[in-house]
Amino acid sequence: MGIIRLPSLIANAKQFSRLQSVCSRSLSDVPKGYMAVYVGEIQKTRFVVPISFLEQPQFQDLLHKSEDEFGFDHPMGGLTIHCEEEAFIDLTSRLHVS
Repeated sequence: MGIIRLPSLIANAKQFSRLQSVCSRSLSDVPKGYMAVYVGEIQKTRFVVPISFLEQPQFQDLLHKSEDEFGFDHPMGGLTIHCEEEAFIDLTSRLHVS
């Protein structure tokens, strides 16, 4: 029986290896001068934004509100901002224009 299972174990190991590769690639695909943030109240969506946003008072306000309400617990491994995606997109759109 162990021999019959060996091919499926090898196939599963290869799938896991490919999945690990995809995950590590997605973590390292943030260009220099940018950062990944996870936005959402329940379902988190990953956004890549310029680091220069950290200097903008509106972005700082959003970070402070999220910190006050939810603290610094970031289970996604990156900066997590608890707000509606539409509000985040609206804010970042305005910051890109200015």
